[in-house]
Amino acid sequence: MKEQLVQYKKSFSFVGLMLAALFFAASVTPSLLPRTYLVQGILSGFALAIGYTVGVLAVWVYQFFEFREPAGRTQLIAKRITVGVVALLFVGFLWRMTFWQNSIRGLMGMEDLETAYPYRTAAIAVVLGAILVSLARAFVAASGFVAGKLNHILPRKVATATAFVSVGLVVLFLSNDLVAKNLLSVADSFFAKLDERSDDEVKPPTNETMTGSEASLVNWDSIGRQGKNFLALGPTQAEISDFIGEEAERPVRVYAGVRSRPTMRGRAKLALEELKRVGGFDRSVLIVATPTGTGWLDPSAVDTVEYLHGGDTAIVSIQYSYLPSWITILVDPQRSIDSAQALFDEVYGYWKTLPKDGRPRLYLHGLSLGSLGSEESADLLTVFEDPIDGALWSGPPFPSKQWKSVVRNRNPESPAWLPTFRDGRLLRFTAQENSLEPGKEWGPMRDAYIQYSSDPMVWFSPSLAWSRPAWLTDPPGPDVSPYLRWYPIITFLQIGFDLPMATTVPIGHGHNYAPSSYIDGWVAVTQSEYASPSQIKSLKDVFRNKGVPKP
Repeated sequence: MKEQLVQYKKSFSFVGLMLAALFFAASVTPSLLPRTYLVQGILSGFALAIGYTVGVLAVWVYQFFEFREPAGRTQLIAKRITVGVVALLFVGFLWRMTFWQNSIRGLMGMEDLETAYPYRTAAIAVVLGAILVSLARAFVAASGFVAGKLNHILPRKVATATAFVSVGLVVLFLSNDLVAKNLLSVADSFFAKLDERSDDEVKPPTNETMTGSEASLVNWDSIGRQGKNFLALGPTQAEISDFIGEEAERPVRVYAGVRSRPTMRGRAKLALEELKRVGGFDRSVLIVATPTGTGWLDPSAVDTVEYLHGGDTAIVSIQYSYLPSWITILVDPQRSIDSAQALFDEVYGYWKTLPKDGRPRLYLHGLSLGSLGSEESADLLTVFEDPIDGALWSGPPFPSKQWKSVVRNRNPESPAWLPTFRDGRLLRFTAQENSLEPGKEWGPMRDAYIQYSSDPMVWFSPSLAWSRPAWLTDPPGPDVSPYLRWYPIITFLQIGFDLPMATTVPIGHGHNYAPSSYIDGWVAVTQSEYASPSQIKSLKDVFRNKGVPKP
């Protein structure tokens, strides 16, 4: 038994173990968001396993090309030096963990940690890394076993390749059909039930001119939880009147849920008919809003624009999913695009038949996955003959083609986290501080993006695994740790692990977009009527004091 244990220990790759330790060290450096020791431990466990795998592959390539190995004593000395250096880096990086985590927390207005629990992180990482490496070794052993059987009827190299592919396909089938699909099914069931729930304070409207009332074309029970919150919890006519100091209009809100009609096109047609029924086209401002994956519309965005226009607004939206955006964007981001396209086509098709001097100004809006769908819903060829008035998008996710193209082709002197595009007449960017240049002239359409430099939903990309991102500049964005460095593979893992945590940080950072950012955006894009400097300051104070509920 003792000999078997010794042989098992010797079976591990020295290079693999050293790279595993280095990958661990790099993984505890700061990324975009602060992390708990549990999340950090899981992330570092994956880093350990990947580092070991890279080391094993490197040795295999070295041996395949038959490079000469160092002599025995030279090799021994080199190993001892390597172990010493790697051990120092491992311990040193663990020691710096708390400092690095606090370098992010301080920029986001969070209290400093007394400790980031580095030893707990290391323990979790080692256990998880060992499990993952063992699974990988089991895969290799299974491939070798199958290759041994096939070697009786096939040449050795053909048998090895066939065995590797065969075992790989079996693992892929099991992980995809049995694990991934079941996990997705569980998530789908959980979030579907959550979508059917209603918060206690949310009741069906009694006003017949409101969506969800007894007179509405949209049945209240067919609307999801987030849609009901949107319809019932917005600012009242009285609250807006108090803010503007005169009689305000009652804002119009229209929403159709995934159960309101079986198809996206059906929901879009229903939303249009309901919008016409409640007088949405009689308002001065009409906004076609695409929600996030859960069907949520950020109160920071929709409430603020209603105040800025004295309630003389209409906002229409339809639900396409009830899964969180970070899941939907990995599973089926096309849902957002198809839904936004269907709703825009219906609303725009009717809007352009109205007299130009008697119809509302038309704008687009979307946050996160909603931004992805919204930006693709109104292509230039469609609106060229009769342009809409503009758009305000926030937190554009990494698959967004239009956003990606603009950032890639930005003016060269501007950073990716706050780019400028051409002369700024058509499209502008802003962040925590207003960068929309209020005194600069706009063109006939006004489009703006709000993006934070600490938002992983914006900055994640598969290319992080092999290339340094353009957004990691010197100096970095205002809420990005100055100690964030790009490491191949590791930075991809770090930002990937940040995705599900994107809304866990304070408002004004990560994927939590602040009311003040929306206020500046709406003022610039919609030319708000109630937007004097004192009114803007007052409105920002209102939202800062009352806070904004998150999903």
